[in-house]
Amino acid sequence: MAQANQGVRLGTTLFSLTNEFHSLQYSFEELIAKVGALGLGPGLEVIGFQSIRGFPEVSDEFADRFKGLLAKHNLVPTCLAVNADVAIRRGQKMTTEESVRYHEPQIRAAAKLGFPVARYQYAAGPEVIERLVPLAEKLQVILGLEVHAPHKVDSPTLMGFREMYQRVRSPFLGFIPDFGASAHTVPPGLLNVLRSRGVSDELIEVALAIWREESGSPPEKIQKLMATPEAQATERSLASGVAVIYNILNYQDPSAWLEIMPQCVHIHGKFYEFDESGNEACIPFDKLLPVFRDNGFNGYMSSEWEGHMYSDEDAFEVLRKHHALCKRILANGSAQA
Repeated sequence: MAQANQGVRLGTTLFSLTNEFHSLQYSFEELIAKVGALGLGPGLEVIGFQSIRGFPEVSDEFADRFKGLLAKHNLVPTCLAVNADVAIRRGQKMTTEESVRYHEPQIRAAAKLGFPVARYQYAAGPEVIERLVPLAEKLQVILGLEVHAPHKVDSPTLMGFREMYQRVRSPFLGFIPDFGASAHTVPPGLLNVLRSRGVSDELIEVALAIWREESGSPPEKIQKLMATPEAQATERSLASGVAVIYNILNYQDPSAWLEIMPQCVHIHGKFYEFDESGNEACIPFDKLLPVFRDNGFNGYMSSEWEGHMYSDEDAFEVLRKHHALCKRILANGSAQA
């Protein structure tokens, strides 16, 4: 548990370095070393199944080596991302009992590796997470639900967890805001990639207009898009590719996070690309970070670059830009260079 209030501290999730890892440019250990060398910590977040061979089983040797690496490179463990995987069997979802058993070793792994927070997913469901609270309390690992687009702080799905939290009242239950839920537009680079694949400007404009609508779930927006003349005139696979925007980003006023601020235990500082002034092109960090800085948030924000899904830029370089941006904002409240 956090002690003295140090406000918003910076860090990095290795998810940002997915391309560098999967292309074998760097090993897990080399990624950690370079994050430290470039000053992209001090916080370090890891996705268990992505980065750790044999996860959730963690040997004593690996745990010791991991802690040694972090100490060597002046990093601290902040959050271990765990999976729900409720549909891992084709045609049959996990039962509640199975899901509890699936999460337990992942939480134990977080504790063994020294992570104070375990990020869990909506698919786990409130009942499973409630059943895991005694283990979390015993191991001193906070269970943090990632509040990710297309959900908002008052979405029905999230309200189910909020109601359970209110009833259980455990300090080991929390939320992890993902800033992709407070975007003001869609990344221009992603739209340019879609254009390069043959998507028309007309279809993109229609898709963006639907994205800006306040009502409608992602499936409803996708259905609406696919029924438009612009989508009907486009090869179906291309039109479907545009629909990804309804699941990865949505608009939510930055101040909305105040509703759950007392239970926010970590932040995913989602970002995609920068404009010529060094500001994030679609997520208003200049408005988001002051909300957390000025209203009692005490924890780490992982810089989470998701631009790797459409760009082969050097992830270390964009992470450097993001840290520079966040330091400016946290210092003076302005995103301007």
